[in-house]
Amino acid sequence: MTVYTPRRAARVLLVDASDRVLLFAGTDPGRPGHAYWFTPGGGLDPGESPAAGAARELAEETGLRLTPAELGAPVWAETVEFPFDGVWYRQEQEFFLVRVPAWEVDTTGFDEVERASVSGHRWWSLAELSATAERYYPPDLPDRLAAALAGDRSAAGGEPC
Repeated sequence: MTVYTPRRAARVLLVDASDRVLLFAGTDPGRPGHAYWFTPGGGLDPGESPAAGAARELAEETGLRLTPAELGAPVWAETVEFPFDGVWYRQEQEFFLVRVPAWEVDTTGFDEVERASVSGHRWWSLAELSATAERYYPPDLPDRLAAALAGDRSAAGGEPC
């Protein structure tokens, strides 16, 4: 029987003016060769709200400093189960959509685990994500991102979802 460590997290869909999303390239230290792409974000500190955690993680991992209020409401929430470095987690996570005209990523705020497990970053279009054979999390990211972007355009007076 798998024993799960509960974890709360907040993640950010950081999207530039070309509708490309920022993803980090990572590996699991407990599973050499298990490479994947993932969104900025991470575990919440005790008592920290998802928006505050997302803002903190965004600053640490990308250098972009926003207030929790500037993040707005989450665009989706999910519970996922996964191993990392030999520990199985059951993670409740919320995703926030943040649009920037462009951003030069600054990873100097990475912690020790991030420095050891993250090898780079890049901006991905929906078409690139849909066409790649590379692993990314969440696995339904293209559909979720498309829905979040459509909802964002709708909120800004564009076409409804």
